[in-house]
Amino acid sequence: MSGRSRTTPSGRSTRTAGSRSPTTDEPFRPAWRRACRIARTGRIVNGADNTDGLAITLGVEEEFFLVDPESRDLLADPDPAIFRTCEENRGPHKIVRELMRAQIETNTRVCRSIAELRDALRETRRIVVDAAGRHGAAVLAASTHPFASWRAQAHTPQDRYERFTMSYQDIVRRFMVGGMHIHAGFGDADSRIRVMTALRRYLPFLHALSGSSPFNAGRETGFKSWRLTVVGSLPRSGLPGPLSSRAEYDRLVAEYRKMKFVENGSELWWDIRPSHAYPTVELRICDICTRLEDAVTIAALYASLIRRLMRLDREGALRPEPLTEIVAENRWIAQRYGVLAFLGDPARAGGRIDIDDYAAELIEAIAPDARALGCEAEVGRSVRIIREGAGADRQIDLYRLRLLEGDGEAEALRRVVDQALAETREGIEDTPG
Repeated sequence: MSGRSRTTPSGRSTRTAGSRSPTTDEPFRPAWRRACRIARTGRIVNGADNTDGLAITLGVEEEFFLVDPESRDLLADPDPAIFRTCEENRGPHKIVRELMRAQIETNTRVCRSIAELRDALRETRRIVVDAAGRHGAAVLAASTHPFASWRAQAHTPQDRYERFTMSYQDIVRRFMVGGMHIHAGFGDADSRIRVMTALRRYLPFLHALSGSSPFNAGRETGFKSWRLTVVGSLPRSGLPGPLSSRAEYDRLVAEYRKMKFVENGSELWWDIRPSHAYPTVELRICDICTRLEDAVTIAALYASLIRRLMRLDREGALRPEPLTEIVAENRWIAQRYGVLAFLGDPARAGGRIDIDDYAAELIEAIAPDARALGCEAEVGRSVRIIREGAGADRQIDLYRLRLLEGDGEAEALRRVVDQALAETREGIEDTPG
């Protein structure tokens, strides 16, 4: 079925229901319909749960690209002074080199609230943006660069990266992606494993909100997150199987070590995993969010979900685990369609649920926990991401708009980089409204 298409002045497309993208065959739903359906059902209910012993600490890793402000291409060999300046100004945070020389990774300090985490993310982004700007670079928060070539990149000369390349060859040479990892500290070792397993069903939704990698090597891929395709080339990636205890996890790692497949748990590149270095559960499925506030929203959802699942775990009331194959299918759908996804749910008539209805139900379910954590507004902001689009949607909309207005593909992609560079800087100085 063909449908009419209109692009707003901001570059956000609105389309008639049932229409499909000419390049990606996506099912589109108009923004007004998504917004209205969530507004009807996505209310916050009363009755915060103030149960003791449900404290959660948070820390976020973000992997950025360093870009040449003139060409908008990646800086294959950025000025080392960028990294020295970051080290001198990092404060309580950690800022390090990444696999590719054109990347830099930030690690926030440990935070005890979403408000504190927002401040920490603002600080780390500001440190990197300022250091890069002083030394001839710009900072890009996107999980792929729209047009850079992996052949032009150089790897950071560190032993672990050299071993990584030796083991996985062209997978690593082409590994031109960056992500966002959220660490959550809570409970004891066994409860963290049980909650991690219970979180698997929510991973596709969290991922859909984060998508920021629709382009690869100058091509529109048809996916909102091409990054997951690249990461999925590695062994021991994707969804973990259901685990019930820390001992079960430790046995699995011991078996891998016995077979000499891994040295430790840090080489299990799952979408979510127990951290090898910290007493945390590390959410790894998400793309890096171009806008800081989108990252805060996902962290708030993650923390609120954990608190709810901790309560249910205490009561012995965790839901039965869905089939891994169904969660994996939803993961692929989220990767492909992002905030336009319909997620599978065999318990429902028709077998699936529109992502805006999914968000409304989830917001209501975790409302007491969001209230207890002081992040109701941040959790509710997921509605805005669905209505307006994630980073990938904004990239695609601008790219198509520029083509319609006469730009060539190369110029359109440079405009996409410019927009993403500006969004990366949003909110690092001013208090969000």
